[in-house]
Amino acid sequence: MNRSHTFAVTLATLAAAALIAGPASSQPKASDHASHHAASPASADANQANSADGEVRRIDREAGRVTLRHGDIKTLDMPPMTMVFTVRDKALLEGFKTGDKVKFKVVNEAGKLIITEMQALR
Repeated sequence: MNRSHTFAVTLATLAAAALIAGPASSQPKASDHASHHAASPASADANQANSADGEVRRIDREAGRVTLRHGDIKTLDMPPMTMVFTVRDKALLEGFKTGDKVKFKVVNEAGKLIITEMQALR
């Protein structure tokens, strides 16, 4: 077998292996922020609440979402950043406005970060 034939067979084998493996659609979406953080022992349990302090940047009461600039969430191995969270109950958003300082608890439920409690810091 000559070298060019061996190369062609090798290339065809690699291409077939890539097709069998399928597309990378099983990869998490870039927009799914929670998927960027591996489940640690503390975050692996969906019932484990993780506390952090933050500042309300935006509230979407209709959608049940709040954008928070938050500090470290060590138990989720998450550095300080600004991100959108979904609240478990839209009533949690009542009484809050942009600029409020808050303490909140968040859980990781199947890769989605859900706020379960939120209180104003005075």
